[in-house]
Amino acid sequence: MPQGCCFWELSSGQVGRGMEYKGKVVAGLLTATCVFSIIALILSAVDVKDVFLPPGTKYGLVFDAGSTHTALYVYQWPADKENGTGIVSQVESCTVNGSGISSYADDPAGAGASLKPCLDKAMAVIPVEQQWQTPTYLGATAGMRLLREQNSTKAEQVFAEVSKAIREFPVDFRGAQILTGNEEGSFGWITVNYLLETLIKFSFAGKWEHPQNTEVLGALDLGGASTQITFQPGVTIEDKNTSVLFRLYGTNYSLYTHSYLCYGQIQASKRLMAALHQDGSYVQNISHPCYPKGYQENMTIAEIYDSPCVPTPSMLSPAQILTVTGTGNPAACRTAILKLFNFTCGANRTCGFDGVYQPPVRGQFFAFAGFYYTFSFLNLTGQQSLSHVNATVWDFCNKNWSELVETFPQNKEHLHTYCVVGLYILTLLVDGYKFDEHTWNNIHFSQKAGNADIGWTLGFMLNLTNMIPTEALEHVKGQQPSLWAGAISFIVLAIVAGLVAILLQCFWKSK
Repeated sequence: MPQGCCFWELSSGQVGRGMEYKGKVVAGLLTATCVFSIIALILSAVDVKDVFLPPGTKYGLVFDAGSTHTALYVYQWPADKENGTGIVSQVESCTVNGSGISSYADDPAGAGASLKPCLDKAMAVIPVEQQWQTPTYLGATAGMRLLREQNSTKAEQVFAEVSKAIREFPVDFRGAQILTGNEEGSFGWITVNYLLETLIKFSFAGKWEHPQNTEVLGALDLGGASTQITFQPGVTIEDKNTSVLFRLYGTNYSLYTHSYLCYGQIQASKRLMAALHQDGSYVQNISHPCYPKGYQENMTIAEIYDSPCVPTPSMLSPAQILTVTGTGNPAACRTAILKLFNFTCGANRTCGFDGVYQPPVRGQFFAFAGFYYTFSFLNLTGQQSLSHVNATVWDFCNKNWSELVETFPQNKEHLHTYCVVGLYILTLLVDGYKFDEHTWNNIHFSQKAGNADIGWTLGFMLNLTNMIPTEALEHVKGQQPSLWAGAISFIVLAIVAGLVAILLQCFWKSK
């Protein structure tokens, strides 16, 4: 028995020491867990900085509803802005089939339906989740200005149908409007100068900056129903009706701008045809000095006298058919075109034409739209001298119809119009806007700059982004990768130590 008692006491001591050892192991692991956790917490709090995420992208749609056609432009810009104005780029364009929306005066629903294929194309470009917040506008120019003058009810019906068609798509439609002539000219000016980086450019330092010592350019636009001139004159603008002020990228711009309604190439051509008809005492046969010799066509009275620019004389029947015969006489053509303008001007002021104030032209100009299309066909967009341009146009006007058809068989539909439009452009720029042999060399004829079309729509969107609220950049907390990796490592060690402690405790209890 004494020996048995002695054995029991030995076993109890061993068990006690075993329990003490296990407790120390668990306590050590738990201590390590706490230490690792504290170290991870300290590392995660060291050198933490705000890290800004790249800005998101916003999209915008603008319909250019011109007098001859409609086009849709898709633009994008970063959600944050540079000095209050978005850095906008063109990502897609689509020309609507058919004529301008003003031609649908008797079929308003057709105007709306014509826009849908281009809207489908735009929806394929814009991410689905952003379509509903894409601001969408339709701006109409001189064609709808004339329709509103002629029949305001029909103009409203056309706008109602195009608005209805656009609202069928998941976009933020902000409305359809008729731009004033000054707005059209000013937005065209913004487009030209933005694309040519006179307003803002990306520097070598990787920042958008206002260019130093850079002159802005003037803009010359020729549409079907109106023409616009816009430039920074460098002198006080005497007539406030021709003055406009813009603030873009933190800089103010004071501009001269004016739009001449009824002086677009189509309406001017119709006014010329009506003048020739009237000068001939309204006889059925019209001799046209601007059409090539040997060219002949028939047209109705209604085709000539169909707008407020060319009101119909009461004694004429709209259905009457006239025969127009070309005589190919550039001198007589120029004389007839000059009669379309009124060059009288008030005392002590400088004018363009029709008595409208205009300071002397100054600086470089970009001429686009109708100016470019006609001169591109005549191969006159390479900054040739005024005398060379004049000689080329006159030489073209002296060619007879059979010569022209043989030389340009693919352009037969519009071939008879290039002489009249070419001489009209020369008269408008030289006699109207007062460019001379020296300042003529400052005109650049172009339709694109970079990857974007020159027109009023991009300028409209740039000006619009001044009014679209800036979206704050999203940011997260960030730190150096080495500190972040260390914190993660100690978190892992703490988890491992804690799990081992729990597993050992459970294992020993089960024993």
